[in-house]
Amino acid sequence: MTIFHACTSPGLVSGTTVRPLTRRGLSRIRRSPTCGAPTRSSSGSRSEDGPMSQPPGPSANGPDPVPAGPATEPAVPARVGWGFVALYALAYAGAALLFIAPLLVSLALKVNSLVGIERAPTSLALVTGIGSLLAVVANPLFGRLSDRTTSRFGMRRPWMLIGLIGGSAGILTVALAPNVALVVVGWCTAQIFFNAVLASLAAVLPDQVPTAQRGLVSGILAVCLPAASVAGTFLVQAFDRSQLTMLLVPCLVGGSVVLAFIARLNDRRLDAADKPRWSLREFAGTFYVNPRKSPDFAWAFASRFMLVMAYAFLTTYQTYYLLEQIGSTEQDVPHQIYLGTVTQSCALVAAALVTGRLSDRTGRRKIFVLIAAVVYGLALFVIAGAGDVDGYLVGMAIGGLGFGMYMAVDLALVVDVLPDRDHAAKDLGVINIAGALPFSLAPGIAPTILKLSGGSYGILFTVAGACAICGAVAILPIRAAR
Repeated sequence: MTIFHACTSPGLVSGTTVRPLTRRGLSRIRRSPTCGAPTRSSSGSRSEDGPMSQPPGPSANGPDPVPAGPATEPAVPARVGWGFVALYALAYAGAALLFIAPLLVSLALKVNSLVGIERAPTSLALVTGIGSLLAVVANPLFGRLSDRTTSRFGMRRPWMLIGLIGGSAGILTVALAPNVALVVVGWCTAQIFFNAVLASLAAVLPDQVPTAQRGLVSGILAVCLPAASVAGTFLVQAFDRSQLTMLLVPCLVGGSVVLAFIARLNDRRLDAADKPRWSLREFAGTFYVNPRKSPDFAWAFASRFMLVMAYAFLTTYQTYYLLEQIGSTEQDVPHQIYLGTVTQSCALVAAALVTGRLSDRTGRRKIFVLIAAVVYGLALFVIAGAGDVDGYLVGMAIGGLGFGMYMAVDLALVVDVLPDRDHAAKDLGVINIAGALPFSLAPGIAPTILKLSGGSYGILFTVAGACAICGAVAILPIRAAR
């Protein structure tokens, strides 16, 4: 997931063909004609409508040619307006909702209804583990594919639509599955295709948003996960009379918002003549960035991996934690998770909005990310020691502060240290492996921890807290960002 920093992307001035120098020569990247973008007159002025305004029609002779001359720096994205930011944030929240509602509640309850509480943790580990492994491959793969897409509808929008259709079919399969095997098939399908949506949406940030606004926009996007968590848990408890509605209603709501963004996005376009070459070596590079050549990116990857590992332990097993350690009934669990999600989200929203703006104003990223990871680790220690629902809620509130700070600034930091500005979606896909792989590894590790600790979820979440602290330590060696 998932839940995904200063680079500039070519081709972000509308109405013209932009030819920045790339590794393969002069790359011609255009705006999609289906919706507008900020426009510049011959005097250099720009319209105030933002990246989703209606563009002027093309001249009779087609796009204006770019005068020949020496290569220049890639075009910097124009400042985005609040209309674009709002719709982008809603789409990001909608994409998160597609994943988060099943992961927080309904997937665990579905598995529990099929195999019972004794076998449920192991069966859930199988479902989420395989799905997350496929997500590790799917996210950077679809990022690479979108980076080389020459469709007249743009580079990102086709993959958002394909992913939305395929992923929704997977959720329907989960809802109707009569056994765990079909749950695995459905969830894997959802993970593969929904990651096409996530990879394409993540690439919109470097595509459309200038460096000076990335901290602010990143902070707003950080609010999307808690917003989706609250919406998801609310929808699940509101439609909990059947597993079909618990799974399909959040998917319908999230998908509708993503569709609205697809319809309005003024997407980048890549000229077919400049389509990157495809080879087995290039394909292998989709899932890898050399840590020796890009050490800052590698450390950012490690930090996110460890923090998301901590988050994966909590989100995957909080249902069974409430049932076993807190002693809740199965009927009370959806409401208790909803309360915990609301508590966490209120703290997360406040922390994310304030921290993102502070990061932009001070020009610093590392200190905020470091403190955030430490706070999140402490929150997990509180949850590990809780003996009742109140203690769980206190830990969730502290966790919201830490997770909000982290997500507000970490995305901006990752964009600051991207290795290759011409392959932003691919590299963001690699960093998203750090957000997907823990959801595969945590369910595989957790049963062993539970077995060795006599079934103690307190020990499990203590290990999770230690992972978050390690994520804080991994920030220290980064040099390219302050």
